[in-house]
Amino acid sequence: MRSDYNFINGQFFEADAQRIAVYNPANAELIGHVSAASVADAARAVEAAKEAQRAWRRLPAAERGAILTRFADAIDARSPVIGAVLAAESGKSVADATAEAHYAAEILRYHAQWARRIEGEVIPSDRANENLILMREPIGVAACLIPFNFPIYTLLRKIAPALITGNTVVARPSNNTPCSAFEVARAAQDAGLPPGIFNVLAMDHDTAAALCTHPGVGMITLTGSVAAGRKVLDYCKENIAKPSLELGGKTPAIIEADADLEAAATAIVRSKTTHCGQLCTAIERVYVQESVHARFVALLREKMSAVKFGDRARDAACMGPLVNAQARATVHAMVERAVAEGAVIETGGYLPEGAGHFYPPTLLSHCRQDMEIVQEEIFGPVLPVIGYETLDDALRMANDHQFGLSSVLYTERYRSAMRVANEIEAGELYVNRTPADPYQGFHAGWKRSGLGGDDGKHGMLEFTQTRLVVMPF
Repeated sequence: MRSDYNFINGQFFEADAQRIAVYNPANAELIGHVSAASVADAARAVEAAKEAQRAWRRLPAAERGAILTRFADAIDARSPVIGAVLAAESGKSVADATAEAHYAAEILRYHAQWARRIEGEVIPSDRANENLILMREPIGVAACLIPFNFPIYTLLRKIAPALITGNTVVARPSNNTPCSAFEVARAAQDAGLPPGIFNVLAMDHDTAAALCTHPGVGMITLTGSVAAGRKVLDYCKENIAKPSLELGGKTPAIIEADADLEAAATAIVRSKTTHCGQLCTAIERVYVQESVHARFVALLREKMSAVKFGDRARDAACMGPLVNAQARATVHAMVERAVAEGAVIETGGYLPEGAGHFYPPTLLSHCRQDMEIVQEEIFGPVLPVIGYETLDDALRMANDHQFGLSSVLYTERYRSAMRVANEIEAGELYVNRTPADPYQGFHAGWKRSGLGGDDGKHGMLEFTQTRLVVMPF
């Protein structure tokens, strides 16, 4: 059984403190404990990050990039350990968890390459003999709040742009999956990261509030629920910290009659069952043109029924568990309410017996736009389907929603693709493929799906502020 301790200013602190128990969601077995940081610990981490940032921001960006590249190499070297720990605490297969570590290392390398591309602007002045120079500067200390579903990738997705732009970081991993973050901290030690630029602390909600409202924190970045996003906005008000929020998603998939139905059904089922549907951009509602509706529902039913679920440590081909018992209860209650409202279960929709927080792939037909199962994020392997007559109808229903993170269209007609590209109310549209968050793109939500965004040039610039220099000569 493992024990992990908070990582502050380049060192692990084995303090006597309250402990957070970490369980394997596939079998409910205890994996180990992590130290719960106190309010004083959080303050010490912020002060260490603030002090380290003074030197880190002055370091040439190319040198910061070289350090991040070493960090990426150290994560790759430690990936077997990171993968094993992540698999145990998340229910992923070891192969998938190890691949997540490698992908996280790649996003570090990607942002390291921005070192020589963090550009300002020279703007024409209205006065002769004067230059206006807009500079990009770091914000200071960023508090990074990390979710449970892809905890290593999301951790590096946030700290890589923060560090390359000259900020320092205090990261709070999810209490469901904290152990792998401490393995990343060990990789930081292996790479020789300057002490204080990257700190990792596990904590309860009260300590998280103290971290986020510390006057030394200049930015708070979160991937999480809308409710968590509202809390972060409240925290930001305390010191006018900058928020960057990736919140709920309810990805619509529009299936036109001319689409490759076999390919679409295969991809949608894969999206819905990867990590038991616990992806912010997993397809959460399907709109199918009426002329192919019955055929497409049959394809989805066949493919979802074929997906087996179970402990991926024993069979990596299975779909794994939900994160905890509460998540499973919430998903099942949503299904029961949908059935009460008139939805029909085509497959799944029951609570399995035995250990582990498993839920079967579940397909619901005869759904309506006003149902909770269509309007609220499920975050589980449940797929509601609605028919439509015209593309106008599909767009209206897809856009009639509180969320706008990602969207999907299956069609072979470029006119339909361009129409949806211009009219869909979402930060992303994937045509004839399911969401994959390319790290050179920009992952940003509309409506209640967030503020700001991650990835690419624009995600990197989220971690900067501007200074205008007015210089007569």
